[in-house]
Amino acid sequence: MESLLTLVIFFPAIAGIFGFMIEAKAIKAYGIAVTAIEFLLSLLLWMMFDSSNPGYQFVEHIPIIEQFGINYYLGIDGISLFLILLSTFMTMISVIGLTVKDDLKNMIITILFLEMTMVGVFSALDVILFYIFWELSLVPMLYIIGAWGAKLRIYAAVKFFLYTFAGSLLMLVGILYMAYLHHEITGTWSFAIPDWQAMPIDFSTQLWLFAAFFFGFAIKVPMVPFHTWLPYAHGQAPTVGSVILAAVLLKMGTYGFVRFSLPMFPDASVYFITPVAILAIIMVIYTAMIAFAQEDMKQVIAYSSISHMGIIVLGTFAMNSEGITGSLFLMLSHGIVSGALFMLVGVIYDRTHTKMMDRFGGLASVMPKYATIFGIMLMASVGLPLTIGFVGEFLSLLGFFQVSPVMTAFAGTGIILGAVYMLRLYKKSFFGPITNPENKNLKDLTAQELTALVPLVILVVWLGVYPKPVLDPIDASVKHMIVNMEKKSVTKEAKELFVQVNSIKEAQ
Repeated sequence: MESLLTLVIFFPAIAGIFGFMIEAKAIKAYGIAVTAIEFLLSLLLWMMFDSSNPGYQFVEHIPIIEQFGINYYLGIDGISLFLILLSTFMTMISVIGLTVKDDLKNMIITILFLEMTMVGVFSALDVILFYIFWELSLVPMLYIIGAWGAKLRIYAAVKFFLYTFAGSLLMLVGILYMAYLHHEITGTWSFAIPDWQAMPIDFSTQLWLFAAFFFGFAIKVPMVPFHTWLPYAHGQAPTVGSVILAAVLLKMGTYGFVRFSLPMFPDASVYFITPVAILAIIMVIYTAMIAFAQEDMKQVIAYSSISHMGIIVLGTFAMNSEGITGSLFLMLSHGIVSGALFMLVGVIYDRTHTKMMDRFGGLASVMPKYATIFGIMLMASVGLPLTIGFVGEFLSLLGFFQVSPVMTAFAGTGIILGAVYMLRLYKKSFFGPITNPENKNLKDLTAQELTALVPLVILVVWLGVYPKPVLDPIDASVKHMIVNMEKKSVTKEAKELFVQVNSIKEAQ
């Protein structure tokens, strides 16, 4: 199927347009059907994907404005394939678990348009196309927070928009200069990502361009000190907004590091390893400490999410296959686990209309299914072996250990803190006597909620025990990227680092 990738991108949006003609009472079933078909289409990508080919596959190229090198250019590799699967799967799960009653039709349609933008970001090989999808993703999430959020939803939505849009403007400056630079070097205009990755750039220019792209991606992650928009967004967003935000939208930032920053500016990436690593470690430890101080369950998970993203950034800038592959796998595991945790908090909020831990206690005795699934996701969140969370964290830290054992040790303390605050949350909420009499008659998970949560549990265990089907395609594309980075590097420091990486691989 030559246009399969186009179909995967635009099917949700087309279905969203037809959704306006669906009766309100049937819109939930329609949304589940559309997102399920979309997920099956993305599974078809995986089934047809050649894991032995580290390059781009399912490539589609149609000239749009040839004289300026702007094209409809799509393609995926092992780096982007599973992020697309994560996007379609978590969107489907979100719609299945959706409990919003007000204006449900507009909510479903908004989610479908958001799904199009997420898949588009991970599929685009033309930078203009990438940037269009990147910017369009702001609109549906802004609407979800602003229209269906809590009391401070407008403030949270505006803060989310201003932060991310400011980062996008910085990135746009970098994009325009990269296009100009390509024209100066080659005599032709091009916005193709492969062309930019192959383009030789002197070290001083790399530094400035790295900074422009870095800030755009760092705000999206979000990295400290650009993180303050995220707790507000999570705190005010409806459950479905928090699930998609944590599961997919944050990964667009770390994906940008892997797709743009490292392969396009390898020397600058090596030069900035230490400051980026310091920021990532601060991110891991600082937000873990804030999470420990929270009494709101949703805020605990929000700050936990930032802390885990710090490990992803650290693995990405290890500049070796273990670290980068681990960070990409951790993006998947974090998306699944954090999405599940936000959904679980939404379950208890729907029943009690509170997220404060002091209002709970003894939930395990009245909601055993809920407590069991929450416990499994908690174990995955803290990186317990044989869960999906362990694999990515271990590889990410192993990769950066080759760069700096001392920094890796500091980052490891954040994982210990993560276990502390998550176990504290579980103890206060689920164990002991029932402190609130109103909680004695709480209903356990419904069939709808189990339908949404059980597939996540299966993935947490399956990919924790047997991650090979996911790791192999990712690792092949990452190693291919590192080889190209080594060829492109010009500074002594970068060349020495890549020599060190190669010597470690040969020793293994």
